[in-house]
Amino acid sequence: MKLKTIISILALFTILGNTKIVNLDDLSTMITSGEKDYYIWKFISSPNATTEDAQKAIEQASYINGSMAKAYGEKTGVYVKAGTFCKTSDCTPPPPSNNSVQGNRYFYQGIKFVKNNDIEQAISYFNYSRQITDKPQDRDRATFWVYLLSQNKKYLDMLNESKDVNIYSLLGADFANIEYPKTITPKFKDREISGFDITDPIHWAKLKQKMFDRNTNLDNLATQFEYDITTPHYAYIRAVATKYTEIYYPLPYRDALKSLPVERQAILYAIARQESRFIPASVSRSFALGMMQIMPFLVKHIASERGESVNLDDIFDPHKALQYSNHHLNYLDKYLHHPLFTAYAYNAGIGFTRGLIRRNDMFKTTGPYEPYLSMERIENVEAREYGKKVLTNYVIYMNKLGSPTRMYPLVQMLNNGTKIDRFRN
Repeated sequence: MKLKTIISILALFTILGNTKIVNLDDLSTMITSGEKDYYIWKFISSPNATTEDAQKAIEQASYINGSMAKAYGEKTGVYVKAGTFCKTSDCTPPPPSNNSVQGNRYFYQGIKFVKNNDIEQAISYFNYSRQITDKPQDRDRATFWVYLLSQNKKYLDMLNESKDVNIYSLLGADFANIEYPKTITPKFKDREISGFDITDPIHWAKLKQKMFDRNTNLDNLATQFEYDITTPHYAYIRAVATKYTEIYYPLPYRDALKSLPVERQAILYAIARQESRFIPASVSRSFALGMMQIMPFLVKHIASERGESVNLDDIFDPHKALQYSNHHLNYLDKYLHHPLFTAYAYNAGIGFTRGLIRRNDMFKTTGPYEPYLSMERIENVEAREYGKKVLTNYVIYMNKLGSPTRMYPLVQMLNNGTKIDRFRN
């Protein structure tokens, strides 16, 4: 057996067998949260946990996802249904408002009319959407499409009055040849914060609880995080305090990125802002981990490729998260050469993105409203919206990093075939 293969196997074994495992006493002291669920999963997956231990641990879970259900079934022989339990407020987020739902419905009916070349009907439905929705981005989206179809300058003026930062407001600024909306990049002195560990998911869970407690004075809470190392936490608290009317684009962990090309720095920042708002100890419901929200299986795969020994908890170190995400982007860059396609692949996988690009009816030069129409017609809603938000972040960060960049030229590149991907002939 080759030495490189042996090293890779040993690295993978270490990941599986040497992760930091808590005990039942540790679990009992943790705040009920998705972050605690991650540690419950790790505990149940431990070879040292007994069937009885697993039963006591799973009773403390706020939400049982597929990974936890599988681990519990393998440990006990009892297979519970994923989705069981829901003990925290973020398990079942409030449904969107009726205005938002109706506005969205009108918008996508309008997209169908565009595809069928019924432009007058499309404009009517986009106007309905624009007037009824209560979401700033959705309002900008509908206004953009009314302008695109009608070329009526009053709609461009409406779009340029938006204070929101999204792909549509940036395109509107490009059409009008004006500056982009203002964003905030806070900067603090390089001092350590005491009593708060940015790499500890339970510390983050406790802070989140305070952030969304109606009795918390968020202005006072934000001042407690005015440190370089907790710039993301400060920005998140301030965004919540202002109901997201203050738009933050922080530039944390510069030391980890300065050696990379500016385009790579920008896409890493763009993804991190969308994935976690740069929170290093973030854990998703599906156990995507850290600032870059990397799934455990991908952590293991990357560690194996790098011949490294890594604890899953190491991904809560922002420097390690960026390193592993950068490794993954090196792979994606072999096939994809545009930040929008990279975003689709980061979210939904390279197989999904390859299939999308190879479709005869998507991202091709035919049609007067391409590539805008293709971007709205992607059936995977999460990937569709994720891609637009990451692309927006990318443009903002390119400019913040000193590389003047506009949205319109990037969007126009999407029909350029082999120049931006390796999946088209």
